[in-house]
Amino acid sequence: MIRERHLFGPGPSNPYPEATRALAEPLLGHLDPEFLRVMDETCDMLRTVWGTENSRTLPLSATGSAGMEAAFVNTVHPGDVVVVAVNGLFGQRMTDVAARCGAEVVAVEHEWGQPVDVERVLAAHDSPAIIAAVHAETSTGVRSDIAALGAGKGDALLVTDAVTSIAGIELRADDWGVDIGYAGTQKCLGVAPGLAPFTINDRAFERRVEKPQSWYLDLGMLGGYVGEAASKGGQRTYHHTAPTAMVASLHAGLTRILDEGLEAVWTRHQAAGDELQAGLEAMGLELFAAEGSRLPELTTVKVPEGVDSAAVRRELLERHGIEIGAGAGAYASTVWRIGLMGRNARPDAVLLVLAALQDVLGTSRG
Repeated sequence: MIRERHLFGPGPSNPYPEATRALAEPLLGHLDPEFLRVMDETCDMLRTVWGTENSRTLPLSATGSAGMEAAFVNTVHPGDVVVVAVNGLFGQRMTDVAARCGAEVVAVEHEWGQPVDVERVLAAHDSPAIIAAVHAETSTGVRSDIAALGAGKGDALLVTDAVTSIAGIELRADDWGVDIGYAGTQKCLGVAPGLAPFTINDRAFERRVEKPQSWYLDLGMLGGYVGEAASKGGQRTYHHTAPTAMVASLHAGLTRILDEGLEAVWTRHQAAGDELQAGLEAMGLELFAAEGSRLPELTTVKVPEGVDSAAVRRELLERHGIEIGAGAGAYASTVWRIGLMGRNARPDAVLLVLAALQDVLGTSRG
């Protein structure tokens, strides 16, 4: 029997109904004038959720990992020093991608569960070409201070991973000095995975690699594809066949968010996260992320001593239709990740996951 599953892990949250319906609409051709209008409006709405005026703001036709790849392949010249703040799995991944582009990577390691130490990162090298950090670390549930990194970056470009933060918590790319940002659609945007909301400012674009090692992710070619050339009096150029249904779905999801009001959406996520975390602690569970830096949209909690993490997650899914995520890396079996993202960031979802978890833990301990 097919049933709705409530997804509270770090993966896809249930899409908004509007975004789901958009996927079922008749397909438009990627050169259809109606699709080009939808694409232009989608880029405009992405500027709002990014907090930027960057003309080069677009949904890349791939998942958030391609956004990370695009950030580095377009800006890392061989031998460039790239300082990466590593406080979780996705900071680690940044070091790997940057190194594959020929960077001299300076990894500033942090204990997982702790926010980025801004002073240590800024002091790691006297003249880096790029400083990179994750705003909301999906593997640990920690928020880091991107604004402080932007204020102290000097001449370096600041690359920011906003996969889990966009449309969930405050994000102001221009005000914070973010030069390049990438995200995903499957978290707080509440849209199926498959696109990477991306933004790059003029300062970073002027320093880009002339011919990146990836033809597909070459931002110089993608500008005309999304209408940058058209907005400057030129012609839109063909680059690749756009995933038209996914763009239409993102357009619907963004419309829903902006109709609610971006700051209202942030407030809703914060309230849901606060309530969930208070409820978990009331149950006697210990939170993993450092107090004062906990994400509201992604809560990490320590698996109680003697409890089989995988068995609890399996029972939650089978008995209650709720999926929560395991931890990452060394914490795969000792931490749970509970996501309240998009439409799941609401009081009834909090009560549902708390009641189900209490039921399963009571059973597993009995």
